[in-house]
Amino acid sequence: MERIRVGVLGATGAVGQRFVQLLDGHPWFELAVLAASGRSAGKRYADACHWILRGDMPETVRDMVLEQIAPGLECDLLFSALPSDIAREIEPALAKAGYAVCSNASAYRMEPDIPLLIPEVNPDHTALIDVQRHRRGWSGFIVTNPNCTTTHLVSALKPIHDAFGLEKVFIVSMQAISGAGYPGVSSMDILDNVIPYIEGEEEKVEREPLKLLGHLAGDHVEMADITISAQCNRVAVRNGHTESVSVSLRRPASREEIVDVLRSFRGVPQELNLPHAPQPPILVREEANRPQPRLDRLAGNVPGMATIVGRVRPCPLLDWKFVVMGHNTIRGAAGGALLNAELLVAQGFIGSHTLSGESKGA
Repeated sequence: MERIRVGVLGATGAVGQRFVQLLDGHPWFELAVLAASGRSAGKRYADACHWILRGDMPETVRDMVLEQIAPGLECDLLFSALPSDIAREIEPALAKAGYAVCSNASAYRMEPDIPLLIPEVNPDHTALIDVQRHRRGWSGFIVTNPNCTTTHLVSALKPIHDAFGLEKVFIVSMQAISGAGYPGVSSMDILDNVIPYIEGEEEKVEREPLKLLGHLAGDHVEMADITISAQCNRVAVRNGHTESVSVSLRRPASREEIVDVLRSFRGVPQELNLPHAPQPPILVREEANRPQPRLDRLAGNVPGMATIVGRVRPCPLLDWKFVVMGHNTIRGAAGGALLNAELLVAQGFIGSHTLSGESKGA
């Protein structure tokens, strides 16, 4: 297939850099546009970007000139790594102008006509794109990926919910400092410490899974009937969120049955063999002390894209408890949006035959 021209919004930030890294050499997408704030626009990427990721900045982007974030960008698909306040203002203008916007921002995740998407969990929710275009008069569209903590939590909950039904979920997160962006949390705050508050995080983790695990009902999603309680903490880990989860089931299940549905779970990305689909999407560890961020965050055939589950055992308060761990800036951020875009290509929402580019002028 002809490679699709794509751009990254907020390309100099931590998540923007992860998009750039993951798009380097992508078989379907050609990174054609890097865009950033007004103070960086017009500069070479290598001059404007303080590269913080492991490994060197890709040579293919070093001399690219950063552009203003506005309609007129020469591409069909935009990956948004913008802060939510900026995303709320600019993403609708770009969608109206004809771009497909795969956003990592939280601004539009809970809008009724905008898909909040994990491709293994709710690929049918992309049907909301047609509703969105009709209601808003857009020729493009916005699709969002969830919060980084929500992503790995829901990835583990999906097969359990399908098989046995979920009634209650209690989660305590231990979230890496990279989730706060760069430079993140002050060393004086996080060293020798746990910070038991992340602004807005608990609300997202309690709300977003209900949409993701809900079912499409015509022009909207009916939220899942699950009660979720979350406590979110920042810990001194560089990458990889760990989550201690307890669940109450609607139908009884044995440990063997729970482990089996986790291990055997496959979604549409795996069936279609999408470029960034982890095979399998969930890895179950049997060791008493796993998963661990340092050992497991890059596990799987596509590093950083799998969800790792361990310590599946009875819960004396609810029914079962287990530990979930996953990479927060790969699958939980840029990689999640990238897999969303790959699904949208496979479903026919993105491509030369679906986005003509005729309305993308300034």
